[in-house]
Amino acid sequence: MERRIAVKQMVLLAGGLLALPAWANAWTKATVGLEQPLLSPAQTDSLASLIDTLIPASDTPGALDLNVPDFVQKMVADCYEPAVHQQVKDGLTNVDALAQASFGQTLTRCTSVQRLDILQKIQADPEAGRKEFFTLIKNLTIQGYTTSEYVMTTFLNYNMVPGHYYGCVPAPVAAR
Repeated sequence: MERRIAVKQMVLLAGGLLALPAWANAWTKATVGLEQPLLSPAQTDSLASLIDTLIPASDTPGALDLNVPDFVQKMVADCYEPAVHQQVKDGLTNVDALAQASFGQTLTRCTSVQRLDILQKIQADPEAGRKEFFTLIKNLTIQGYTTSEYVMTTFLNYNMVPGHYYGCVPAPVAAR
């Protein structure tokens, strides 16, 4: 009876291992994307401007070049409760309102210096909700940037399978 259970488990394991590569190869940007967008197009543009201000492009790609706004939106939609979804939407609306009040235009139309000034105002704001919004976006931006394929392979020398296996190594013969 034990042998039947073991054989059954081995067959299930082998079937799972055969199906895994086909399943994982189906992961594309289209299949991993959001089914229903969390943010409106205007809010998505504001989020992209905000993230581009946090990690701009220089001699290395910026957060916008590495699709970090998509990562942030996916993380908020999948990993946070609806109250945080609303906090992000309200925070982006507040950022655009602050940009409109300060410079007479939306965040996406502001220059990088103006956007940096807006971020400093948000960070110095005594209201807890705005600080929580900014901290969340900043932390997710850093997480998305530092775990991107470019940063992991270029700067952190990440290897998916570290080391090399040397299976046939001569062993010294012990003296008698």
